[in-house]
Amino acid sequence: GISREIHSATAAGSFANMMEVEVEHKESKGELLQKKLEDIRALEETDVEEAIKRYKAIIALVDEDGEIVAEKTAAIYALGELYAQKGRHQDLRNFIVDTRPFFSTIAKAKTAKILKELLNIFGRIPETEKLQAEFCKDTILWCEKEGRSFLKQRVQARLASLLLGMQQYKDALALINKLVKDVKKIDDKILLVEISIIESRIHLALKNVPKAKGSLTAARSAANAIYCPPSLQAEIDIQSGVLCSEEGDYKTAYSYFFEGFEGFDSSKNVVKAAQCLKYMLMVKIMTNQSADVYNLINTKVGVKYAGTEIEAIKAIADAHKKRSIHKFADVKEKYANELSKDWFISAHLDALQDNLLVQNLLRIIEPFSRVEITHVASLIDLPRAQVEAKLSEMVLEKKLNGILDQGSGDLIVFDEVPEDKTFKAGLETLAELNNVVDKLYAKARRAVA
Repeated sequence: GISREIHSATAAGSFANMMEVEVEHKESKGELLQKKLEDIRALEETDVEEAIKRYKAIIALVDEDGEIVAEKTAAIYALGELYAQKGRHQDLRNFIVDTRPFFSTIAKAKTAKILKELLNIFGRIPETEKLQAEFCKDTILWCEKEGRSFLKQRVQARLASLLLGMQQYKDALALINKLVKDVKKIDDKILLVEISIIESRIHLALKNVPKAKGSLTAARSAANAIYCPPSLQAEIDIQSGVLCSEEGDYKTAYSYFFEGFEGFDSSKNVVKAAQCLKYMLMVKIMTNQSADVYNLINTKVGVKYAGTEIEAIKAIADAHKKRSIHKFADVKEKYANELSKDWFISAHLDALQDNLLVQNLLRIIEPFSRVEITHVASLIDLPRAQVEAKLSEMVLEKKLNGILDQGSGDLIVFDEVPEDKTFKAGLETLAELNNVVDKLYAKARRAVA
């Protein structure tokens, strides 16, 4: 009996030792790969092709027990980032396609997460929207073949966003409408929020503000029913701010942009946080609060996200503060790339420049009752054709009380006629008398009855 117990204890001890050795083996394998990944990252700076080769070797490792999924995933992200940094978009596309066999060995949710991150990496390469759209279409076909409906819907959402960026609004709207119906059937709230935001952006691009607001309301309703990640809530906030700006409510827009900025900043999304900061600065300029622009730029967060794009907004604030059209034009020319690639900044910049031109023209023609258009153009130092077109527009929009005499080439300014309140008061009196007569008639009918 004693010998049997000793044998059992010895066997148990041996089993425990084997387990410890196995755990140590697993840990050491993962740690070894992590060290290799660090070495490869260091190699990226000196020998890119060798680094690519070694990343691919790690990704190709056989892993039947799923021990090194995390390390292989890290290698996939690292190689994707490397391709993006070098601008090798075709290599990145082929690499993602070649990674599909690995996706069949891991959970579908994990696959969706990896592919989403790879698409985000792809999106960082400039001027690859068309290639990304083609890749998304190819991936959708692969998802249908593999029966991955969850992943397919996410890629379709990404494709709709790309089509919006490429200004293919009809195709984007058709895709998003179909996607909304499919997602509502499976009640995926997170995805419903994402596609509702995209739908709102499409309607806004088509200048259909009521429908854009309706889609945003749907996004908010879906977000309220679940735990909404800070980054996704920030997307709702930034779209809310954009819609408020379209309606001229810049004060509310600033509040939304600030909320969005905090959400992206806490999520460490540097690009989106910088975008929100730009929008915050822009609405401050639109409300003639240039001093607040300088204060924001000099704060801790302003310094954190400093760059050429923030410098461009500061230059706009300087030009707007000085009411200088020529300085404004110089800023637009100097920072053309930074200011033109964001439609929101570009649109509001045009509105700001147009408003500045109107104010300058009104200031110049204020002392005159009749003045040559050529003289106005020389005073403002702009081409005569541009000044004439703007004055004509101001007259039609009733910003200027006058006419353009095409025969003499003069602008004739009329004196402001004070509003005669007698006519308005007379109409109000007649309206009140009409109400009194109607009430007396009604009482008379009741009395007779």
